[in-house]
Amino acid sequence: MLRKLLIWPLLALSFSGQAADFLLEDMQGKAHRLADYRGKWVLVNFWATWCPPCLNEIPELVSLHDARKVMVIGIAVDSGSRKKVAKFAEAHGISYPLVIGDDKITAQIGEVDVLPTSYLYAPNGAQVSYQAGEVTRASIEAYIKSKKFD
Repeated sequence: MLRKLLIWPLLALSFSGQAADFLLEDMQGKAHRLADYRGKWVLVNFWATWCPPCLNEIPELVSLHDARKVMVIGIAVDSGSRKKVAKFAEAHGISYPLVIGDDKITAQIGEVDVLPTSYLYAPNGAQVSYQAGEVTRASIEAYIKSKKFD
């Protein structure tokens, strides 16, 4: 776990901290703009139902989202149907909004070479970190605690 705690700060060094924006529509038709979450930390997580590391981090992300510490938005990159993703989300207790991923969404957020992949945005809207691979609630909270953003 210590290794995961150290990854977030190291990867954050590669970001300029400039404000970003995106517009995503979740599976219920609700729009999510990064600008709507100013003042909150936002984690965008690319995942798939068939991905074992993605399954491992779902409870961590649910816990983080439900504690209202971070707005989590999941991007499902499954080639299956919305119905399959919705059924999976219900079975696994996913409480955060889910978006069906495509090339347009990746173009707004960033590259995804492996699953899971997460992008973290500071309360000022700046993209401050990127994690290819699994994240934990503890690693995200430790990273956030170490940073101060307006």
